[in-house]
Amino acid sequence: MVCIRPATIDDLMQMQRCNLLCLPENYQLKYYLYHILSWPQLLQVAEDYDGKIVGYVLAKMEEEAAEAHGHITSVAVARTHRKLGLATKLMSATHKAMEEVFGAKYVSLHVRVTNKVAVHLYTQTLCYQIYDIEGKYYADGEDAYEMRKYFGPVPPALAKKAAALTAAATGKPVPSEGAAAKAEAKA
Repeated sequence: MVCIRPATIDDLMQMQRCNLLCLPENYQLKYYLYHILSWPQLLQVAEDYDGKIVGYVLAKMEEEAAEAHGHITSVAVARTHRKLGLATKLMSATHKAMEEVFGAKYVSLHVRVTNKVAVHLYTQTLCYQIYDIEGKYYADGEDAYEMRKYFGPVPPALAKKAAALTAAATGKPVPSEGAAAKAEAKA
């Protein structure tokens, strides 16, 4: 059994370990500490029955922007615990805190254009849309999709472009907001 819960300072080393085992982008421990001291409501962990952290979300708020919005810095789930819906549950818990605690209008993230599994999760399960492509975003020179999920209606000026970019990248339309609500209710 795995439980999803808010992260504590005591979880930071295990979160970093999970990151090191799962992702090519890694952060110093002080970066995790900065996030948990600044936005403790946004960090979530998946803890297995042995007390081991097997997944996490590292997130922050972009409060200096024109409108308050959240940003997913990193999400990872250990290989041994994938395909259980943990990433969806972790992200849903963070989304809820962004909206309820901080009044976020939307959440953004970056993902490697070659990470088809993550792009599928974000577009088809969590109803994110691609808003831009950032060239050479990652240290190894790979491009990133800049993705967003609005918690309310998508501004009309952005909706058409985002739908077109997302469909072109995935070959599939983004599920409706109703489908997203059903997916989050299951989580």
